[in-house]
Amino acid sequence: MSDPLSIAAGEHGVIRVFALEMRPEQAAFQREPGAAEQMLGLERLDHGQIDVIRLADLEELGLAGYLLDGCGVPEDQIAPDRDRLKALKGWVMVVRSRAFGGRACRIVPGPGVKLIATYREPDPEWSAEPLHAKSAELYSAPRMSPRAARDRARRIGAALFGIVMALVALVLWLVIR
Repeated sequence: MSDPLSIAAGEHGVIRVFALEMRPEQAAFQREPGAAEQMLGLERLDHGQIDVIRLADLEELGLAGYLLDGCGVPEDQIAPDRDRLKALKGWVMVVRSRAFGGRACRIVPGPGVKLIATYREPDPEWSAEPLHAKSAELYSAPRMSPRAARDRARRIGAALFGIVMALVALVLWLVIR
């Protein structure tokens, strides 16, 4: 059993890699709903943010390539661990911060679950120049005069009244006929 890990509320951009040191059938079972919660000692996780991977399935890509290309972990974080990641056999579980739903929690890994590495996803660069288009300004649409607005409302009302009356006349004509 590994040492407990604390997850801060609102944590984002952290990827944890756990080795699943267990029989292959048991490791494959970790893909089932509720299994990851049992193995990490938690109540609720977002399973879309957890990958349980048989390392042999990654073929030439390997775990390092999966973390680089699939998760966006920068090369400078992977480089020191590359040999250790390559030496892993069997199954791993990759857990992204979003799996915890922004809640603070404490992971208590079960038997056969060992934290191998923790990585950070790069923060996205958000930059844009301010909009200077006239249409982006507040209240930039042409305003209708109150008289034009009343006329428009009367026309719409008259059209709807005409349609309703035509339908009533049609129904009466069909009933009487």
